[in-house]
Amino acid sequence: MTGSVLESSPVIPGVVTEDAAAAPALAAALLRGGIRCAEITLRTPAGLDAIRAIARNSDPGFTVGAGTVLDVDQFDAAVAAGAAFVVSPGLDPAIVERANSRGIEVLPGVATATEVQYARRLGVRTVKFFPADRLGGLATISAFAAPFSDMAFVPSGGVSTANMADYLAHTSVPAVSGSWMVARKLVVGREFDRIEALSREAMSMSGTQRTGG
Repeated sequence: MTGSVLESSPVIPGVVTEDAAAAPALAAALLRGGIRCAEITLRTPAGLDAIRAIARNSDPGFTVGAGTVLDVDQFDAAVAAGAAFVVSPGLDPAIVERANSRGIEVLPGVATATEVQYARRLGVRTVKFFPADRLGGLATISAFAAPFSDMAFVPSGGVSTANMADYLAHTSVPAVSGSWMVARKLVVGREFDRIEALSREAMSMSGTQRTGG
């Protein structure tokens, strides 16, 4: 990932939706709350249509990406739908290479030092650390950051308002990925005012002074 998406928002919402028609309104609520991007996961049949709807109908200042991208076919479908970046739960070199060849930002998932090193060899400098809460969280990121000082880590899994400030205070963490502001019940209920409020709260907390690791 080159960093342009991360520079636009230190909080990356991971959205699971069955309601593609409401996707532009969801994106607008996030944007009003200060969040300028979203990862629409491909966990549901509506994922690609939701990406397409946001790409076609949302503010140009909002960036939509695809999450849970598991193979190059899904990558191609997501980019065709309008995804500007892709996120994977694991490290698939075929996806990374396809992304590099297409000029698409990619955030592959890693869980071990071996995967971090392999991602680095593929030219990736920012990775998704997943599932962060099951792998030691900030302590593990700090351990990885010592030998991999030129790598950045985006924690995903168990990230919330209770720990996001601690994550973002680390110099190797440019952003966090979470879903609390776009919880399924909020998305299903089209509670856009609540999504906006939670997004604004998250962004206000993301201004933590970076202190290093």
